[in-house]
Amino acid sequence: MAKSPKISASHEPGGLIVHISGLLPSLSPAEQRVARLVVADPADAARRTITDLATAAETSEATVIRFCRSVGMDGYPQLRIRLAAEAARRVEPPDARVVGGDIPPGADLAQIIATIAFNDARAVEETAEQLDPAVCERVVDAIAAAGRIDVYGAGASGFVASDFQQKLHRIGRTAFYFPDVHTALTSAALLGRGDVAVGISHTGTTSDVIEVLEQARARGAATVALTNFPRSPITEVADFVLTTAARETTYRSGAMASRLAQLTVVDCLFVGVAARNRARARKALEATAEAVQSHRVGGGRRRA
Repeated sequence: MAKSPKISASHEPGGLIVHISGLLPSLSPAEQRVARLVVADPADAARRTITDLATAAETSEATVIRFCRSVGMDGYPQLRIRLAAEAARRVEPPDARVVGGDIPPGADLAQIIATIAFNDARAVEETAEQLDPAVCERVVDAIAAAGRIDVYGAGASGFVASDFQQKLHRIGRTAFYFPDVHTALTSAALLGRGDVAVGISHTGTTSDVIEVLEQARARGAATVALTNFPRSPITEVADFVLTTAARETTYRSGAMASRLAQLTVVDCLFVGVAARNRARARKALEATAEAVQSHRVGGGRRRA
């Protein structure tokens, strides 16, 4: 069936570095080398001539120009100006030992704690900055009006999918999460017009999640992708694309920093849906809290 044009939240208000980080997997290997230099130290990159940057990235000046165009710049002069502005507003870690987000060999626990805390906070802040309220509003509209919501995710993204399903369920929305791909596929096959399917994948390349979201879309459901990379394969089967801004480092695999960024987006959507009918949501939350009250130590059962 005909679908409305894809709506994406991969615009650039969160900053040029966040934008480049999100596009990195879609760049050529040579352009990726340029991108990594730019992301690692925007101020240093802004001071370099195009020849210097090309040499440092072990590539050609032509590749640097292609990189500029790939990330939406007209040319290298514009990139340098934008990088200088980005460096000027960049928030530095409060602990001088936290450099670039990587945890160096021999780091003591205090340095590990400071580094993880800084990067987790940055992932949440940058994710919030680059979210497009207009796209989030459209997704909230679809979920609030949906007859049924399926949420899909694998690995660490599966924990986030489960969290979202439970939140929606607690405010009275009919929502399901199936960790097994076969069960998820059979569920997606029963979706239809007026339903919503949400696929969560940090890399945007998890084949199980892509396949299930594709099945849901073929049945007429509105599809939402939540990913860190706006040009990843999952976006091709989504009507709405929401992006996170988690930067992974040596020990920060996709199972770590991305989880907090994804939960930030999920919480925004959940509160948005709940706010559409505050009285109903409040009543549902109170009823579900009351149902488990007796299972809390010292809680007892409250009487009406």
